[in-house]
Amino acid sequence: MKRGSDPPTHYVVALTGGVASGKSAVARRFEDMGVRVYDADVAAREVVAPREPALAEIEFVFGAGVLNTDGTLNRRAMRERVFADPVARAKLEKIIHPRVRAWLRRRVGMDRGPYCLLAIPLLVENRTDYAWVDRVLLVDAPEASQIERLMRRDGITRSAAQQMLDAQATRAARLAIADDVIVNDGAESALDAQVAALHARYLASAAARFS
Repeated sequence: MKRGSDPPTHYVVALTGGVASGKSAVARRFEDMGVRVYDADVAAREVVAPREPALAEIEFVFGAGVLNTDGTLNRRAMRERVFADPVARAKLEKIIHPRVRAWLRRRVGMDRGPYCLLAIPLLVENRTDYAWVDRVLLVDAPEASQIERLMRRDGITRSAAQQMLDAQATRAARLAIADDVIVNDGAESALDAQVAALHARYLASAAARFS
């Protein structure tokens, strides 16, 4: 993938997938092979930590009601505030997303492996902001499998699980941006061979770029 105007300094793969598709299981396997995985969800938590500028901006925009008594972000209150309000969600994303991107770019710049992964659940919604990544790896699972996993994992009803899926980008939209696809529709052990094959491919691509 085109990396935008920045000169290439590292081979970067963006890892994405729908909720309960198996992204974490895939990420763990890459990490077991020595590949660093930098997670946008981790970044999103760090950039709103106490005394971070983003948290002060969130309080200014949304009010003190989205903070806990200890001054940390009340994530549940924030989720409830933006879940059914696209305008509020856009305001929150405008605060958080640029800082998450900057956090990820810093980690890429410091990484010393042959390549690294960026775990970005909302990549479809923000694809143009990550034009600089080299490959997009999608963990794909049938919707029925996602729903069953969500029900087991979160102890929620089928209807609630369906609502979670419906709130995300469609499977077709994710497939449309993917360069590589790992199919996770069976036993988790079936991921091993798929990850190993992609690891070898990414190592070769990174070596070819910087040789």
